[in-house]
Amino acid sequence: MQKNIMLFMAFLLSVAAFSQEDLEEVKINKKQKGIKKSYTLTANTSVITSKELLKAACCNLAESFETNPSIDVNFSDALTGTKQIKMLGLTSPYLMITEENIPSVRGASQAYGLSFTPGTWIESVQITKGAGSVINGYESISGQINTELLKPLNDIPFFLNAYGSTDSRFELNTHFNKKLSDKWATSLFVHGNTRVAKNDMNNDGFLDNPLGKQINVLNRYQYYNPESGLVSFINFRYMNDKKQTGEVDFDKDRDRGTTNYWGSEINTERFDVSTKIGYVFKDMPYQSIGFQNAFNSHRQDSYFGLNLYDIKQNSFYSNLIFNSIINNTMHKFTTGLNFTYDQYQEFVNVVDYSRIDNSVGAFFEYTYDNTDNFSLILGGRVDNHNRLGFFVTPRLHMRYNPWKNGVIRFSAGRGKRTANIFAENQQLFASSRTFSILDASGKVYGLNPEIAWNYGISFSQKFKIFNKNADAGFDFYRTDFQNQAIVDVMQSPQQVLFYDLKGSSFANSLQVEFNYELIHNLNLRTAYKYYDIQTDYLRGSFQRPLQAKHRFLGNLEYETTLSDDKQWRFDFTYNWSGKQQLPYTASNPAEDQLPDFSPAYAIMNAQVTRVFSSVFEVYVGGENIGNYKQKKAILGAENPFGPNFDASIAYAPIFGQMYYAGLRFKIK
Repeated sequence: MQKNIMLFMAFLLSVAAFSQEDLEEVKINKKQKGIKKSYTLTANTSVITSKELLKAACCNLAESFETNPSIDVNFSDALTGTKQIKMLGLTSPYLMITEENIPSVRGASQAYGLSFTPGTWIESVQITKGAGSVINGYESISGQINTELLKPLNDIPFFLNAYGSTDSRFELNTHFNKKLSDKWATSLFVHGNTRVAKNDMNNDGFLDNPLGKQINVLNRYQYYNPESGLVSFINFRYMNDKKQTGEVDFDKDRDRGTTNYWGSEINTERFDVSTKIGYVFKDMPYQSIGFQNAFNSHRQDSYFGLNLYDIKQNSFYSNLIFNSIINNTMHKFTTGLNFTYDQYQEFVNVVDYSRIDNSVGAFFEYTYDNTDNFSLILGGRVDNHNRLGFFVTPRLHMRYNPWKNGVIRFSAGRGKRTANIFAENQQLFASSRTFSILDASGKVYGLNPEIAWNYGISFSQKFKIFNKNADAGFDFYRTDFQNQAIVDVMQSPQQVLFYDLKGSSFANSLQVEFNYELIHNLNLRTAYKYYDIQTDYLRGSFQRPLQAKHRFLGNLEYETTLSDDKQWRFDFTYNWSGKQQLPYTASNPAEDQLPDFSPAYAIMNAQVTRVFSSVFEVYVGGENIGNYKQKKAILGAENPFGPNFDASIAYAPIFGQMYYAGLRFKIK
């Protein structure tokens, strides 16, 4: 009975869209793998474990996907060093990004929010392709990324991680954990990072990476009482992040607001409070109720040359969830109510775009699982939004195992969201482009909500080659937009236009994977991805800018057999990106023009870890070892206040080679 209660507790607090048996299968996998895939989960989900997160520098969540075949990591611009993730060829705003299944990166935090979760805080990351569960909301279109943080009741008393790199970035992470009683435990996570030196490796007069510093503190409490069936979490978090970028000679105290030197500051302050409480009915372990609440205040004050951009978002989220069965545990359901409130104070130069959004919704999700070879999740929700009106969101996931170690999955679903056009496209402020909104009849910025349908099918098979484990599979997804907020950089290099979709817009994504244990402890992971993503712009139909049509990932990992708690670990990753459609620049002077497509390029990363004992290890590594750099990262760099300046067209690394080293120390 106690085991069942514990499993349902985990289910309740994660509030995932899967059956309890499915979640159990992922959680109890004894073999420690970097990426876990289940053949019994209904949705196409992979789990990135803490082992995978140690394969790279992994300084924050945005940098945690370099070795993952499901996520593409891109560069957002040539100044801020921010990495942008994509799934199914679509940028992160089309993903639902949650922290312990509470929406986290959304609205004002879209551009930089992934960099606000340190990698050492993460226990695991669940990646679901296709439309997610209706439990978590209506905004998911291309998928969901859910981050699970370390739990106080399971954490060690002390952890230290120190990191330094050749791009003058230094980090320190400390975790303090204490059991207050047999039912209460608390953790204090403290993260700090800074970059202190100016780097201009391509000699264009601009910093390749911003100067900056961040302090990030999380204090969380966990209560667990298996006798009463109660479990709860309480989180308090504060984050302050400062970035300065621009010309090497820019002095923020002297040059801000002038045309002496071009510079930018992005200062963000964030405060979060969240609570989760769950109750499992003592005599009915299949029945539970959970209540989630979260408040966050996010403030960003920033300028990009002479462009000013300030945004403050106060948000409240509440979700009440009830789980039970229909007759027997083969038939389960989840139902509930949620409420979202967002207050935006947003200023673009002198224009005030402040607004208040709120919505209330109800959802119902039915799960059938014959515990053998077939399961489905059929869900729907109804929402009433003060700007989007009343609408319905259906979602479907199906799984079928035709034979041993083979699985076929299908999904379909509808998503609807409000595009925060300025917060999501801040890299465009680092240019001389003028911003124009062509439509005026919509409810947000004059635009209508984005609506899309996503359909997907996948197949995976495990097998053996020469008595060594292997698996292969493919998935194909299509996203059709009924409406989309178009960000048009194909009309003129001096303009960015925002308008509602006038024609068609779709994204086709095909991924083929092959993984093989070459020899004992030497594993190969490969993935090829093909994207056909096209949108109708005013000048015609084009491939989505800055999105490679072909990508390939290869990863080799090797670890020696653990002996007396000592071990070597080696990791090598190869990422190849094909040519990318570039924004239109043909009307610029010849020296400030780019070709229609970028060249293909490859990036190689490697890391070596030496484990000296169960409590101490050191690691060294390199990123972009081949030293590939974008040849012309900034247009008009010699005249940054002129009409041709543009630092937003980044398709490849700017800095070049980067090497790092660090250590991890634990008290168990």
